Amino acid sequence: MLNYLIAAIRENVIQGRRTAEDEGITDELTGKPGAVGLTIAALEEGVAPQDILTSGLADAMNIVGVRYESGEYFIPDMLAAAEAVAAAMDVLEPALIKSGIEPKGSFVIATVQGDQHDIGKNIAATMLKGAGFNVIDLGIDVSPSKIVETIKEHNAHLLGLSALLTTTMKSMAGTIKELQANGLRESVKVLIGGAPTSPEFAAEIGADAHCKDAFEGVTVTERFTAEMKA
Repeated sequence: MLNYLIAAIRENVIQGRRTAEDEGITDELTGKPGAVGLTIAALEEGVAPQDILTSGLADAMNIVGVRYESGEYFIPDMLAAAEAVAAAMDVLEPALIKSGIEPKGSFVIATVQGDQHDIGKNIAATMLKGAGFNVIDLGIDVSPSKIVETIKEHNAHLLGLSALLTTTMKSMAGTIKELQANGLRESVKVLIGGAPTSPEFAAEIGADAHCKDAFEGVTVTERFTAEMKA
């Protein structure tokens, strides 16, 4: 039987509640502990960190993804859920490390040089973290050289690039060229996303995948990871 605390964590993420002060989508949880407090309580009760991650946080975001795809949820709802996962992961990560659970892989993510937008990137980073990846988020306006330097530092084989402006899309191509110049292109899977991007643009610049949203990003990353380990 699913631990009642895991079920509560899942429901609070779905409603975008980090703490007792958050309202959520319905009134039924008002004043009750949010995802952070429930994660702390679950760990204190001896619930396995991996179960909290997979059955609580990851399952919740899968549900949020379905609701977003169906039009029931909108970007603010998805963002609130992602923020709840991020807050819970701050508590959960030390326990995961202590329990000896290895991350599925290291994923470097960045909004490319010249672009200041980060909402989509932040959601993707949070979801990947919740899916069990070691995410290195470089933030916004990140140069190709900085991205390549970070990939080398962390021996990462997964890279996510985000852009919201058509004028900064060329930085995605520049980053891939920088990977090639450093002999890393064959060992790194490159995923791109953002409103102006497309599968056609991904193919044009030599990226491995275009992801229409963060949920597809996680699915594609899981597939690439399985292929690399096969």
